[in-house]
This record gives sequence, C-alpha cells and structure tokens, in this order.
Amino acid sequence: MGLKVLGQQAPTADTDTTLYTVPADTATVTSTLTVANRGTNASLFRVAVRPAGAALSSQHYIYYGVSVPAGDAFAATLGITLAATDVVTVRASTNDLSFSLFGEEVDL
Repeated sequence: MGLKVLGQQAPTADTDTTLYTVPADTATVTSTLTVANRGTNASLFRVAVRPAGAALSSQHYIYYGVSVPAGDAFAATLGITLAATDVVTVRASTNDLSFSLFGEEVDL
C-alpha cells in the first residue's frame, strides 16, 4: 500500500487528544512522528499508545515532557506496530504544536 498520513492534530494546550486510532480488522506500522512548534516559545509534548483504546495511564507514554524549541521541529522514526483499535494520544503544553503521524495500514 505504501506510507500515508495516519493522523494530524494541533491540539488545544494541556488537552489529551487522539492523533490516530487503528481501524478494526487492521494493523498499522508507524513510520515517522513529527512535532512542529509554530510558536515563539519552547513547548513540551507527550505521546502515548493506548492498547485497544484503554484509559490513558502512566505505562502508555512513549514520549513525556519533550521540549521543542520555538520555530523548530522534533522528528522520530518509530517502527511501532499497532493492533486494531489501538489509539495514539498526544498532548502539548501550548496551542502551538502540530503533530503528524505517518505509516502503513494493513488489512488483517
């Protein structure tokens, strides 16, 4: 199938926001996560992977309190395989961050 945009969000500050939910009967391999800071001050972000849409808990975080300088970006090559109904949740300390997740969905 090839890589595609799985999800994009510019969340409200200090709000847990769904970036991507794996469709039913699908597995997804994530490729790249980018976080762009559109603001004039540094901002912190969090990313969590919630298996089967579980309630957000401490063990779900893969990034926590990562700083992105003003006008800069963070990029990570992930390679995480997600199962059907897994949820990627993001959070930003300001209104200035944009998240994008790229990868490939595979029908089961």
